[in-house]
Amino acid sequence: MIENPPLIQIKKKSSRKRPSEEQINGFKNIPTGFICDALNGYAALDPSIKPLSIPGKKVKHIVGPALTVFSGAADVLGMAIALSEIQPGDIVVNGVSGFQGTAAVGDRIAGMIKNNGGVGLVTDGPMRDLDGIIETGLDCFCTGLNPNSPFNSGPAKIGFPLNIGGTTVSSGDIIVADSDGVTVVPFDKIDEVLNKLDRIIEVENAMDKQVSEGLKISQKALDYLESDQVIYVD
Repeated sequence: MIENPPLIQIKKKSSRKRPSEEQINGFKNIPTGFICDALNGYAALDPSIKPLSIPGKKVKHIVGPALTVFSGAADVLGMAIALSEIQPGDIVVNGVSGFQGTAAVGDRIAGMIKNNGGVGLVTDGPMRDLDGIIETGLDCFCTGLNPNSPFNSGPAKIGFPLNIGGTTVSSGDIIVADSDGVTVVPFDKIDEVLNKLDRIIEVENAMDKQVSEGLKISQKALDYLESDQVIYVD
């Protein structure tokens, strides 16, 4: 017979990686698309995880270290306990195994994340209490809205690697989220990505300038058209 696991498992802060403020600040105002470019095209969570739609509110660009919480399907106990582990600037990443039958989180948890200094919430489930969430001012990324109530019974794991949105997220990874979605920079690749971003920003800005000045087709595309790699067929 398999014994029941502990109700709540928490990885000690001393065992969790955390980026420096300088590293975090290096991602401020960097579009999620640039993050993906720096990670060979793929850094985003599944697009079902998107900004919570709030009428009249522009989606903010948020950056912060992940605090991971595995709550499991239809349960919120892990999130209630995880409030004790939030450090200022954290983005809470809550996994519910993609369960859509109940809300993963409501406005009270969202409000307490904000009260503890958290700057955002990412979950692969829906949320509830939209009006209350709006009042908290917390930036949330989820799969939508569902007023069904989750249980409050556990088990849950806090601070451990978490599979969410097709990606493994660990506490201390940097989350960058904006109107396009949510991206993850693994802790061990933070400096590598920062080193690539200067060049990416330079190239992207130059291309944007050319388009704004009337560019109709890139030189690379023209080169293909003039090569033997393109044929015209009747």
